[in-house]
Amino acid sequence: MRLVVDGRIVNAATGAVPVQHDSTDPLVVLLHGAGMDRSVWSQQTRFLAHHGYRALAVDLPGHGESDGPALGSIPDLAAWVADLAGELGGPLHLVGHSMGSLTALEAAAHQPASVASIVLLGVAETMPVHPDLQAAADADDVQAARLITSWAHGSRQHVGENPTPGLWMLGGTQALLERCSPGVLSRDLAACSAYGSGVEAAALVSCPVTLVLGSGDKMTPRRAAEPLREAFPGGASVVELPGAGHMMMLEEPGAVRQALIDHLGTAAS
Repeated sequence: MRLVVDGRIVNAATGAVPVQHDSTDPLVVLLHGAGMDRSVWSQQTRFLAHHGYRALAVDLPGHGESDGPALGSIPDLAAWVADLAGELGGPLHLVGHSMGSLTALEAAAHQPASVASIVLLGVAETMPVHPDLQAAADADDVQAARLITSWAHGSRQHVGENPTPGLWMLGGTQALLERCSPGVLSRDLAACSAYGSGVEAAALVSCPVTLVLGSGDKMTPRRAAEPLREAFPGGASVVELPGAGHMMMLEEPGAVRQALIDHLGTAAS
């Protein structure tokens, strides 16, 4: 699906189900992480689209097949989400991963009329970036993709486990990151590193919240989400995924689908 936001084309996957503007089905928008695109949600988008939701896994500006430039800060991304909600004609149930989770959090805090609820995967109070990773990304060096791929997956994926037989999960993630346009991964990582107001944002959120956290996540360790959980005024549901790494929507697609359905069943009712 192609739509126009702020005069630029935005590409989105809809699970092979057309998104009808006059439908009353809840709008679910899935936001990917740094250097990635809509394809990381392939195991969830189609499922949602066939279970009563209008689902859009978007390519953020400058990513995938969406027009650039890539935005340079989490607040800028959150403002863009509000513009997207205006184009789609309703408040959004936001599902965000990593950089996308910070974007969803910031949008829920400062664009509340545009956000119906949030599900945050691989989220943390802050997301500092290792200097070696940032330096490699700044240089558009393939080492950045290698480092993220290694750190982002749980130990089971490093020995070949994949819920889809015949596919190599680590190779797929690295290939995705290597396709990122020059300068985009560097900008994304810098935006994550610079964002330090997660707890303050959480304290302003009034919509339903679910956190989906992997016990094997090395990039955003489970403990790093605790200050956010404690800051949400209305509390937050927490779904723990034992052994899952940072790329939990690929590593544990069924468990993530169930977490989304459980959340939406309450938040969208």
